[in-house]
Amino acid sequence: MKKVLLEMEDQKNSYEQKAKESLQKVLEEKMSAEQQLQNTQRSLALAEQKCEEWRSQYEALKEDWKTLGTQHRELESQLHVLQSKLQGADSRDLQMNQALRLLENEHQELQAKIEHLQVDRDLCSSDTQHLQDQLKRSEEEKLTLVTKVQQLQSLLQNQSLQLQEQEKLLTKKGQQIYFHKF
Repeated sequence: MKKVLLEMEDQKNSYEQKAKESLQKVLEEKMSAEQQLQNTQRSLALAEQKCEEWRSQYEALKEDWKTLGTQHRELESQLHVLQSKLQGADSRDLQMNQALRLLENEHQELQAKIEHLQVDRDLCSSDTQHLQDQLKRSEEEKLTLVTKVQQLQSLLQNQSLQLQEQEKLLTKKGQQIYFHKF
């Protein structure tokens, strides 16, 4: 009887040791998963911040684009007014020719401004497209990171459930061994 009790005690100790090792391994895996989750959450926060920065820059460029468009339309309107004045000035005398030369100079300046604004508008259009592409990539990265966070949370939850089940089994086995002793 003593021999059987000693064997059962050895089995119990062996089982407890294996259970402790399994619990230790699960705890280490849980800690690793939690660390990965924290790293991924930090990456997600940075990606969201970057995304917000790109969105802000995009909105600012969009406002600049609207302003340039308004200025361009105003300048074109002024150009049309000047062209109308030039057509009527051809038949006037020397005084009107001097005024015409002044208007032509203004016309050239306005045309240069229009060309400059068109170049600026083209640059802004290119920058806007670039920002839209970067915003789209940032949002795709954000979605990828959110998916990874959800996967890690699911893994962490599964490992917690396994740990609880192993603790229940260990408690139940310990109680059974205890009752068999007596």
